[in-house]
Amino acid sequence: MQFSVTTSTLDKPRAGIRAAGIAHKRKPAAGAAALDVARDGEITALLKAGEMDGDAGSRLLLPGSGSKGSALLIGLGAKKDFDAGAARKAAQALAAALVERPATSAAIAVADFQPRGKDIAWVVHTLVAAISDAAYRFTPFKGKEKTTPVQLDKIQLCVERKDAEAAKKACTEAAAIATGVNRAKDLGNTPPNVCYPESLAETAREMAKQYNQLKATVLDEKDLEKLGAGAILAVGKGSERPPRLIAMEYAGGKKGAAPVVLVGKGITFDTGGISLKPGAEMDEMKYDMCGAASVFGVIEACCELGLPVNVVGVVTSAENMPDGRATRPGDIVTTLSGQTVEILNTDAEGRLVLADALTWVERYKPKVVIDIATLTGACIIALGHQGAAILGNKEPLIKRLLAAGEETGDRGWQLPLWPEYQEQLKSNFADMANIGGRPAGTITAACFLSRYTEDYTWAHVDIAGVAWKSGKEKGATGRPVPMLMRYLLDQA
Repeated sequence: MQFSVTTSTLDKPRAGIRAAGIAHKRKPAAGAAALDVARDGEITALLKAGEMDGDAGSRLLLPGSGSKGSALLIGLGAKKDFDAGAARKAAQALAAALVERPATSAAIAVADFQPRGKDIAWVVHTLVAAISDAAYRFTPFKGKEKTTPVQLDKIQLCVERKDAEAAKKACTEAAAIATGVNRAKDLGNTPPNVCYPESLAETAREMAKQYNQLKATVLDEKDLEKLGAGAILAVGKGSERPPRLIAMEYAGGKKGAAPVVLVGKGITFDTGGISLKPGAEMDEMKYDMCGAASVFGVIEACCELGLPVNVVGVVTSAENMPDGRATRPGDIVTTLSGQTVEILNTDAEGRLVLADALTWVERYKPKVVIDIATLTGACIIALGHQGAAILGNKEPLIKRLLAAGEETGDRGWQLPLWPEYQEQLKSNFADMANIGGRPAGTITAACFLSRYTEDYTWAHVDIAGVAWKSGKEKGATGRPVPMLMRYLLDQA
């Protein structure tokens, strides 16, 4: 899908469909007013006839005639209520209407969708993200039952001349982010018999061939044994597919500048191990690698954009399966840091693979480290499916991530990491247990990780509630690629 910016008014570009906004009480926004003139007052007449009142989420399609393309009018609601949230909903309504039409091209009056307090760049980002999301389809495994492809291919964003430079920059950024989000979705949606630790490693190698500024390094099970990464190896022992630690080094910034390091949990399928999960909805445990998928997505977006920041993406990947060699409750493993862990529940495996990776990344002397993981069901209990949980050891980093989430709509919420919670991880036989009981499960999981991050600035993003959708809309969301990319863009 191609996005571009033009300073032509909405009626000028060649497009199969032109989209504009109508506010509550049948008030055309600027783009709709210009389109009305081009269509000889047709829009005004239809509004007067009560065909549309401009309520939020409403829409009206006017068919094209002759050289005129169709016109799509989107209800914006009351002007006083048109804030960022309302603008996102309007963009989603617009996107849904566009992708269901047979038109291959569209032009959009960008300013019609601009809420109070937000600049034109924000609107461009919001529109591109909404349209890309609505147009996404995952079809590699569709056979006889074919999915109707989206026809829309070319979208022109119409802005005023004074906004052109900012809009073009935002369009380039947003298109790169959309590419990264789609990469994360594709990896998350790929079935676990096709997506496994070595296949993720191969994806990293392929990306390194595609992008000159990217270098991929893969550690196999022998490398991990030599290294002493006992926690990663313990999680992968029960699977015929051995674990991998994958590093993707993106050199976009100054040589020698400390990188931002992203660490993604890549459990390509999680049965729970010996602590077996219930069978219901276990198929969704292919999404337990969505933290890793988001790291791939961010790295690809950085490469597409040529972002002037050094970023290292580290993926720690294993399958958590039960067999005769699998780790048992009661086992004690030694992590790469030398700290020992008593395994009380083999379904608390994500923190184990992350522990070794968080130790391993010290070699990069990072500016900051951010880990991303579908880590705890407790996170869904705490925050539902609206936001990710964010915890860490430095308040400024947490605040920047929260701000990035608010800006993109890929929101997070801070949970405390008070020292008192560490008490729940005490073990009679090892340095710590891998679970802290039912109370504050998301927090104690972060407490566990904090024991491996004392030498650098670190944040943990638990995406268990936001990484995928269930039910009729089942599929990976690509979150938190938008949040992380906004953070990196702010750093740049």
